[in-house]
Amino acid sequence: MISNYEYNPKLYFTTTFFATYALWFVGAYFSYQDNNSGNYMLFMLIGLMVPFLLSVLMVAASKNIDMKKDFLNRLLNPRLIQPKMILIIILIMPLSVLASIAISLPFGGAVSQFQLAEGFSFSSGFIPVLLLLILAASFEELGWRGYAFDSLQSRYSLFKASIIFSILWSLWHLPLIFVQNSYQYEICHENIWFGVNFFVGVVPMGVIISWACIRNKKSIISAILFHFIINMSQEMFAISQITKCIETFVLIVVAAVLVAVDKEVFFAKSTSNIRENRLVLKML
Repeated sequence: MISNYEYNPKLYFTTTFFATYALWFVGAYFSYQDNNSGNYMLFMLIGLMVPFLLSVLMVAASKNIDMKKDFLNRLLNPRLIQPKMILIIILIMPLSVLASIAISLPFGGAVSQFQLAEGFSFSSGFIPVLLLLILAASFEELGWRGYAFDSLQSRYSLFKASIIFSILWSLWHLPLIFVQNSYQYEICHENIWFGVNFFVGVVPMGVIISWACIRNKKSIISAILFHFIINMSQEMFAISQITKCIETFVLIVVAAVLVAVDKEVFFAKSTSNIRENRLVLKML
């Protein structure tokens, strides 16, 4: 975060939730009305862009040159991604999914879950699902890492900021359970507890992404890549919803291990992160 700027997380998250919820509830209504044309996805897509658009607006309105440079640097500079982190970004989620499948086997899980899925688990109107997964990872992280997370970390340690952010990120998805054919809609109608598991599982994911982003000098590119790999890992294998419940516990363990191993980063005071950003800016 930038030391000579006062972040406003309350304004950011209140506006983000209000605008996204309004657009997505309108989209949810039209998802039942448009005779399968998929036009409701226009509202869903604009709602998805809200975190990014608001971040850009708040950065631009800050009139802070350091903040604007920092945003562009984290967005465009691939050198921020640490080589030792690349394998972690690529493998941590697929390995978590495979471990969850393996754990499910003694409890009656099917070996066929190791097979690649024949298709995606939900539909997305006129927008191809793969494109939607890319857009979701991109627009969300451009917003979350462009302003939102920094606004929290300006007040709290990485650990506390990660927990608060992850809970807010989970609740941000809430309107999707009312959108016909969305992933959240499908699993909630299959079993309400599968829906609950989705929202709980988002929390450790948020902690892991936040840690990876910090470890890559707050690179937005790394966050987008990690988010997309998470999305694809959830869709790649023919994994059952029961196994996804096991996966939530696996991710909680992974997040807990990261916190225990990297306590210095998770519980460092925010001033240390300010110095890190200043060093990055001087390197430009």
